[in-house]
Amino acid sequence: MFIKICANTNLADAQLAVELGADAVGFVFAPSKRQMTLEQAESIARLLPAGVEKVGVFATDDPYEVEHSMAASALTVAQLHNEFDQGMVQALSGEFGGKLKIIQAVSYEVNATERAAADARFEAALRAVLAEPAIWAVLLDAAKGGVSGGLGTTFDWAHAAPIVRRVYASAQDGKRELPKLILAGGLHAENVGTAIAEFAPWGVDVASGVEAAPGRKDPAKLKAFIAAARDAVR
Repeated sequence: MFIKICANTNLADAQLAVELGADAVGFVFAPSKRQMTLEQAESIARLLPAGVEKVGVFATDDPYEVEHSMAASALTVAQLHNEFDQGMVQALSGEFGGKLKIIQAVSYEVNATERAAADARFEAALRAVLAEPAIWAVLLDAAKGGVSGGLGTTFDWAHAAPIVRRVYASAQDGKRELPKLILAGGLHAENVGTAIAEFAPWGVDVASGVEAAPGRKDPAKLKAFIAAARDAVR
C-alpha cells in the first residue's frame, strides 16, 4: 500500500512521516491554509531520502508553472487538481522525456442535486484520464460547492466504488498498465481500512486526517493512520 502524507509545511513533519513509513510527502502550491512557496517546499524536499516521492500539488492550467516548479526543485511527482487537460499533461510529459510522474485528480461530487448527471461527469472524467498514457496515477477525491480536493471530507464510497471498478475493468486492453488508483478525501485512521476494502486502491492520501491544526501534523494520528493503512492489506 502506497501511503502519501500531504500538505506538509515543515521539515519535522515530513521527516516524521518518512520515519513512520510514508512512501510520499506532498506540498501544496494551490491557495489554501497549507500553501507553500516553491522555495519552502524545496528546502524540505532536498533533505528527504531519495526513495521517497516528493509531490507538488498544483491547481493551475498553466503547464509552464508546473514545468518550472518541477525542473527547479527536488520534487519528483506533479499532482494536478485542475480539470483534466490532455494537452497540458502531454506537454508536461514531453518536457521531461516521458519520465515525469503525473497524478491527475478526479473528483466525486458530494451532495450533488442531480446525482445521475454528476455520476456521468465523474465516469467520463475518469475514463478520459485512464486513457492517457502519460498519467502515472489517478487521485480520487471529493468535490463540493465547486471546490475540488483538500476538503477533508469523504464521499459516498459505496456508490462511487462500483463506478470506479466498472471504468477500470472496461479500460483494460492488455496493452499497457493503467494509471494507479490513489484514494483521498476525509481519510483518517478510523476509516481508512473501510475505504481500502471498498476500492482496493494502490495507494491512499491523507492531509487533515493526521493534523493537530492546519499545516501541523499530529504524531499520534500520523502513526495510527500509517499502521491502519498497512494493516488493511495484510
